[in-house]
Amino acid sequence: MMQTSLCRLVVVCLSWFHPPVVRCGWLLLLTLSFAPHVIQAGEPDDEPRAVIGTFLRTYCLDCHNDDDAEAKRNFQSYQLPLNTQQQLIDTDEIIAQLTLGQMPPEDAELPTDDQSLQIIDLLRAEIAAARERFDSTGGRTVLRRLSNREYENTIASLFGRRVDTLGLTADFPSDNTSEHFDNIGDALVTSGFLLDQYFQAADRLVETRLAKPGMEPKDWHFTENFQQYEELAGAHRNFFKLKFLAIYEQPNTDTRQGGYAHIQDFLEGVPVSGNYEIKVHAQAMHRDTHYDPKIFRIDFSEPFQIAVVPGDASKGHIHYPQAIEPILASAVVPDDEPQWLSFQVWLEAGQTPRFIFPNGPYESRASVIAVNKRYKDEFDPKTYRAGVSRAHILREGALPHIKIGEVKVRGPLPEPNGSAEEIAVFGPQGFQADQAIKQLNRFASRAFRRPLNDADQKRIETLYQKRLQEGASPRQSALDTVKLILCSPSFLYFSEITDEKQERLNAFDLASRLSYALWSAPPDEQLMGKAQSGELVKPGVLKAEIQRMLKERRSEEFVVGFLESWLNLREIGNQPPPRKSAWQYYSKNLPQSMKQELRLFFADLLNENGSSMRLLDADYTFVDKYLAELYELPEKDSLRLADGFQRVSLEKSRQRGGVLGMAGVLTVSANGVETSPVTRGVWVSENLLGMTPPTPPDDVPSIEANVSGAKTIREKLALHSTDKTCFSCHRKIDPLGYGLESFDPIGRWRTTYPKAQGNAKIDPSGKFPSGESYTDFVGFKNVMSESRQELFARNLIEKLLTYSTGRHMERVDQFAIDDLLKKAKADDYALRTMLVDVLTSEIFLSP
Repeated sequence: MMQTSLCRLVVVCLSWFHPPVVRCGWLLLLTLSFAPHVIQAGEPDDEPRAVIGTFLRTYCLDCHNDDDAEAKRNFQSYQLPLNTQQQLIDTDEIIAQLTLGQMPPEDAELPTDDQSLQIIDLLRAEIAAARERFDSTGGRTVLRRLSNREYENTIASLFGRRVDTLGLTADFPSDNTSEHFDNIGDALVTSGFLLDQYFQAADRLVETRLAKPGMEPKDWHFTENFQQYEELAGAHRNFFKLKFLAIYEQPNTDTRQGGYAHIQDFLEGVPVSGNYEIKVHAQAMHRDTHYDPKIFRIDFSEPFQIAVVPGDASKGHIHYPQAIEPILASAVVPDDEPQWLSFQVWLEAGQTPRFIFPNGPYESRASVIAVNKRYKDEFDPKTYRAGVSRAHILREGALPHIKIGEVKVRGPLPEPNGSAEEIAVFGPQGFQADQAIKQLNRFASRAFRRPLNDADQKRIETLYQKRLQEGASPRQSALDTVKLILCSPSFLYFSEITDEKQERLNAFDLASRLSYALWSAPPDEQLMGKAQSGELVKPGVLKAEIQRMLKERRSEEFVVGFLESWLNLREIGNQPPPRKSAWQYYSKNLPQSMKQELRLFFADLLNENGSSMRLLDADYTFVDKYLAELYELPEKDSLRLADGFQRVSLEKSRQRGGVLGMAGVLTVSANGVETSPVTRGVWVSENLLGMTPPTPPDDVPSIEANVSGAKTIREKLALHSTDKTCFSCHRKIDPLGYGLESFDPIGRWRTTYPKAQGNAKIDPSGKFPSGESYTDFVGFKNVMSESRQELFARNLIEKLLTYSTGRHMERVDQFAIDDLLKKAKADDYALRTMLVDVLTSEIFLSP
């Protein structure tokens, strides 16, 4: 106990002077300093280590000893337990050499395969135990900063309005993830560069939103000089005389010819941030085209849609995608004649509206080339030009597009009761110079998520007075103080104020941990009120607050954040498939639909308190038109884009059901180009069952997913696993992936591999080491849902605890997890009950 307290004391002291990454390093050194007594290999302190010692003496020490350390490896002083990183490296090397069969050499005494396998397993166990000791937090949640995702959500909450149009974190370093989680304290390092970005973001936010000059609404009306770039320029100048804007394709294309329509005479953008009314006089052209629909790869039964996104000419090409372009508004475009469409959108100072065609043709350039080739006889030979020329098609043909003849912009629109930011930061009366300190303290308390102490209040007042003395106005002094608050460690970090001696979080720390677990944002007024009164720490009150918070729309942030981490959904799109073989992935923006299916399914289970076992197999799901087409469901013929997502029955479509049949999971567990039972098997093992297979040695050749000629992936795996050291792992991994081979890299059902891979027939059968076998995907799901329930539920509980506390679970937590698992099993693994139990558990409530 004294050693543990000393560790914590040193870490607490260091927290005043060092960033978290430095403190983690000190914690590692302290952990090593207090490691248990080490033994030399072969000392009979316990049987497994004695077995390892005997093996090393028998087969290794002749060549790797103090006198003759071949290859600079000396195992005479090899020690267990492992206490240093170098010992870990040495142990990894032993495992690698035994796995590859390269050591002992052929002319030496050789162990049997069973002996080698036993030693490999024992050494892997030693590595796992050592790494857990190195990384252990002692069952305590370490100090961590806000993740980039939490930072943006927090700013939006504090300022009362969306901030995604500002792109505050666009230049931040990407958060390090740990086992896919983006909110683990040890992984969220803080660099000097990031600190500078925090300062810049705070300055930009405050100056843009709170320091903007007052301005009466202004009107702009654009009717000409509608320039569009590159291949469109000549045709628009020739035929349209620059009197019209036209959008020819969706924004997510490869060649980018006509996905964005901007206003050339409004490149400077709006003068101040605010709400603006945008009106466009637009018409859908040639939705009834006689050209082959396959050329355009869109559904012409659907009305054309137009949407508004921001653009910034100073940030790159105005006619190309930009880093900051959330969809601000959208509408259906009329077919028969031009009509005025009106949008009210938020634009930042310097941003200009741009118009996109979300359900437009897949590739405008390819479409024009195809029309010119297949329908050349329909055009006047005097004006016809092959290739990418389109002036003659616009004049004589029926090229689908959206045509805009006029654009009106008005704003900034007044906010009668004051801006949302002004009210959120200073209160309903806005900034009051005679109440400045009181207003700033109130805002800081919200930002710090706790009551202010005397030191906090002194810093705030000191800076405010200093800026006044330097000649700044009272308002500017207050705004500069707001910037200080937003750069304070108390804002950027979860700096819990619970006393180290306490076994439970105090009410304010509990409120903050709970709100970020369920909302990824600060506590609201009611939750803070419960913390202020001390009521929140009472079990009944805490449960009631959890239930209330889950009913709020803000709990969608939990669903999004948890699934991004647990199932690694944020990786969808990082290994995109080839455009030629999976064009639907791009033309229908399938990644968005894939994620939404999982979110809606999980949220439905949560709201209805359904059994979490439905995540493994279910007779329903949620699909939009695009997913219904991908899954070849009957609803593909009846659903419309305007219907959004609908719950559909899968009773007659057993090829789907549960997360294993969802395209999002099937995509993120593939490599974008092809599938592999090993890759998907590892994904299932790690993410659904909570078992991480050991990393193969570097020298083991990888298994290509290619199936050329008669060699199927199954045959290649069989050959690869003839070595017992490989087979010991693959026998556990491969059966978790074989059943998913019926799905291609984006989740489409298939019975054979692609033509390029020999059209080999897929064999989705498998057998688990425990004896259960299956013949197809449905059978695979049955095994998972019938005999892996407890493994799955335990893993889900651990992942919920990891996400909600910001730390990984350790051995010290296992007894509490056992209790949570028993409760979950008794309640048929009901998801909402499971989550409430997690959020009221000893682990969650502990500092």
